[in-house]
Amino acid sequence: MNSPSSPKNEDLSGEAAVLRKRLGVDASSPIDAIRLAGDAIPNLTVVHYPFGTGISGMCIKGDGSSVIAINSIMSVGRQNFSMAHELFHLYYDASSATTVCSTVIGSGNSTEKRADQFASLFLIPPPILYELVAPEIEKGRVLTLKSVVSLEQHFLVSRRAILYRLVQDRYLNSAQAEEMKHGVVASALELGYAKTLYVPSPENEQMATTGRYIRQVEELASKNMITDGKYNEWMLAGLRKDLNHEEDLNHEEDSIGSEVVD
Repeated sequence: MNSPSSPKNEDLSGEAAVLRKRLGVDASSPIDAIRLAGDAIPNLTVVHYPFGTGISGMCIKGDGSSVIAINSIMSVGRQNFSMAHELFHLYYDASSATTVCSTVIGSGNSTEKRADQFASLFLIPPPILYELVAPEIEKGRVLTLKSVVSLEQHFLVSRRAILYRLVQDRYLNSAQAEEMKHGVVASALELGYAKTLYVPSPENEQMATTGRYIRQVEELASKNMITDGKYNEWMLAGLRKDLNHEEDLNHEEDSIGSEVVD
């Protein structure tokens, strides 16, 4: 049995493979798309922000630099999918300079649907997915919940993201997928996995900036081109209180003051 495909999916699959290579990722490894984007795309700033329930992320493209923002109160697995979705807008969507995206996978206009398909192909390469499901599929078996959890863990995506793909590739039908949308965290815990993939970012990481903005501030500071005060101001503006030198100094003073003297 061959992995299902269509001409449109083949085009997107090719684009996904090209972007993997461009960003220095091999054809099969799982991807932490948020970390990858912040590290490997020189002119991209990544913002983590708790947008609420309606927005998964946004992409703002500029001539010299761009910004991708990800909703940090979504599950970590969903955030990974959202970043891959926004990378489609950054590299392959010529229709708009600014895009705000819904939290519902597979919804929206044709561009949004293509972005979801691209995200799935970028994070879940078809040959690797087929290799992992083949032992059951080739024997005529229906994929089990255990297999689905294993797949989402391997590819670092949410339950809805993996089910979306399995239905797209006809490894599951809609009714089978619907049954697996419930009790997500419990099913993972029962199989011995941590819940990290299924919950939001830790509260102290829900507002943060990585990528170009932080690198530029660090570079200016390293060359003594800005004062400590300006460095702290810009780091706070970039939602990086953890990189604020003044915060470090205050923490050290608090620690000294709390020492027990014999």
